[in-house]
Amino acid sequence: MRRAAIGGVVGLLVFVGFSYFTSRAPKSTPLSDQAQAAASAGGCAGLIQPAASAPGGLHLQPGQAYTYDQQPATSGYHDPSPLPGQPRVYTTDDLANYRETMAVHSLEHGSVIMYYRPTGDPAGLPQPVVDTLGPIAQNNNASYLIPYPNLPQGTALAFTAWNELLTCPAKITPEQAGAVAQGFIDSFACTNNAPEGKLGDGC
Repeated sequence: MRRAAIGGVVGLLVFVGFSYFTSRAPKSTPLSDQAQAAASAGGCAGLIQPAASAPGGLHLQPGQAYTYDQQPATSGYHDPSPLPGQPRVYTTDDLANYRETMAVHSLEHGSVIMYYRPTGDPAGLPQPVVDTLGPIAQNNNASYLIPYPNLPQGTALAFTAWNELLTCPAKITPEQAGAVAQGFIDSFACTNNAPEGKLGDGC
C-alpha cells in the first residue's frame, strides 16, 4: 500500500507539472528584423509600452461604459466578456456591435488588434493596405482588424497587444504593413506578454 501511495503521489506530481507547463503561454519575442525594417521604412513610431503598470483582472460590470486615457487602449479596466471569435475583420457597420472595453479584455487574453483610420477619412489608411491586412487578421490566431476613427492625429494604423503599441502613418505601403503585422502577431499573439495569453480565440 505504501508503494502504491508513493506511486500515486509521484504520478499526480508528474501530471500537475505536465499540465502546468503545457498550459502556460509561450514567451513573447522581439519584433523580427524584417518587421522592424518594414516599420522603419514605413515611417512607424517605435514600439512602446503605454502603461507603467498593466495588471490584469480589472473587470467592469457587463456593458458598463468606460473612458480610456489612451486611444486605442492597450490595457486597463475591461468588460467581463472579450470580443467574439468572429468577425475577425470588422467593417464600419460592425462597429455598432463593438465595445473597446471588450477589445481590452481580448488583449488581456493574448489577442492582437490592428486598428486603422477608415479609408473614407482624408487621413485614413489606403484601401490596398486594408486589403492586405484583412487576410492576415483572418488567418492568424487571436488577431483582429478593426476600424478606429478616433486614432490620434497622424496615425492611420495602430498595432496593439497587451500594453504594447506600434503606430504607423498613412504613407505605409501594403508590403510594409503586411510585414509589420505578421511580425507583431508572431511576437505577441497568444504569449505571456498578456496576463492570460492562452485564452485568446484560437490560442
